[in-house]
Amino acid sequence: MRELPRQLSADELAELFEGRTRFVELLAQREDPLGHAREVADALTDEEKHAVLDAHPAIGAKKKLSKHSKAEQGADYDPIVIAELLRLNAEYEDRHGFRFVVFVNRRPKDEILRVLQERIDNPTDEELETALHELVAIAVDRWQRAES
Repeated sequence: MRELPRQLSADELAELFEGRTRFVELLAQREDPLGHAREVADALTDEEKHAVLDAHPAIGAKKKLSKHSKAEQGADYDPIVIAELLRLNAEYEDRHGFRFVVFVNRRPKDEILRVLQERIDNPTDEELETALHELVAIAVDRWQRAES
């Protein structure tokens, strides 16, 4: 596993976080950006937090997936599970106002569906914190798994 970097460019961070957002721009200015990502995320406005979460692709989506998301989500395409994921993703976004983000870590989609079902009725402030924590875990994992 690769150690966390002392410095990363905005482009490198945008790849890890699925887009160039204010969050990524702020991280690029920091030494040890992934080590400070939670702290930086906590200081964002709610609008900025929503933007960084919404840059991440929806679980179960087949289009507009980055190479990272394709590898993490795998090829588990049970049409019933995918349909339910898409339905619940939309319900989650309507309820909370931002995209559902979970550290997939190559788990099957039916397991992710259970996580979504468990989290959908949580309070929005709790979900915002959880989603940001998951997003940072995804980026750290992506960095550590990438080839040197």
